[in-house]
Amino acid sequence: MQHMVQPKNRRRYAKALACALMLTPLLAAPARAQWPEDRVVRIVVPFAAGGATDFLGRALASELGKRLKQNVIVENRAGAGGSVGAQAVALSPADGYTLLLASGSMFTVNQYIYGKLPYSLDNFSLVGKVASGPMVVTVNAGLPVKNIRELIAYAQARPGKLNFSSAGVGSQTHMAGEAFSDAAGIKLVHVPYKGEGPAYSDLMAGVVEVAVANINAITPLLKGDRLRALAVTGKERSPLLPGVPTVAEAGVPGFEYTGWFALMAPAGTPQPIVDRLLADLKTAVEQPGMKRYFEEQGMSAAVKPPGPLKEEIVQESARWQALVRKKQITAN
Repeated sequence: MQHMVQPKNRRRYAKALACALMLTPLLAAPARAQWPEDRVVRIVVPFAAGGATDFLGRALASELGKRLKQNVIVENRAGAGGSVGAQAVALSPADGYTLLLASGSMFTVNQYIYGKLPYSLDNFSLVGKVASGPMVVTVNAGLPVKNIRELIAYAQARPGKLNFSSAGVGSQTHMAGEAFSDAAGIKLVHVPYKGEGPAYSDLMAGVVEVAVANINAITPLLKGDRLRALAVTGKERSPLLPGVPTVAEAGVPGFEYTGWFALMAPAGTPQPIVDRLLADLKTAVEQPGMKRYFEEQGMSAAVKPPGPLKEEIVQESARWQALVRKKQITAN
């Protein structure tokens, strides 16, 4: 016998069916984490303003803000090779409102040079690698050298007399300088600063003579007559500085160094939020504004999800550990 829906129940049935139909697309689609519109998302840059991490952070904040429909700001927390900013983020609530834009060395080098590091990789939920770029071996224009071979000869004749500046002990610019001097067989004295901005100000002033600088931070400063770019550390020449040879072709065969940056959140950040950030990060770097930014800064978008990024960190850490031991580098 056919079941008949009574008039009163028919209305309830129709209403329930309509609600079910409305919910079906939402249930079928992956969950998309939402941020309340009245909260600011902070990207902590663990170095002073005016450096590569800071420049990238500000460009990224603008694009992520559009994707998240949030006000995303950059907060500079400089000190101890990125440790001050990293610790601040590690201790923040794991709610998606406080993020870290880290340079690679903070998680591949610092654990070997600081006796008591206030953070570790376990304190963070990796969102993804953002970008990478080569460095530039740069000298003060007053130094009587015009290329890498001349720099090596000049330094070898004056062991321990030339200084190189960096964004801080353990920073990418520090380790790039250590790696270059080791490969070139020269002794350079490291002078750390609290960011690339002040490091390159003293380079231009002649307080220090050499820097192995992030390409996006140093290129604007090359337009004057106070600095001279000798070589880029990438595998190939940079379109941003086409007339500048690679370190390998300029006199140190096999040398290659590329800096990179990654977005992270405090450990325990809910997976839907991490997934949303990664998805929006992928979209952000494909936008015309970000593509133009990367071209102008000599960098490349290099988005890599948490799993592969963690593997890269582990592999790179082993290489830096060997150099730290060889050169007895310490921050203490």
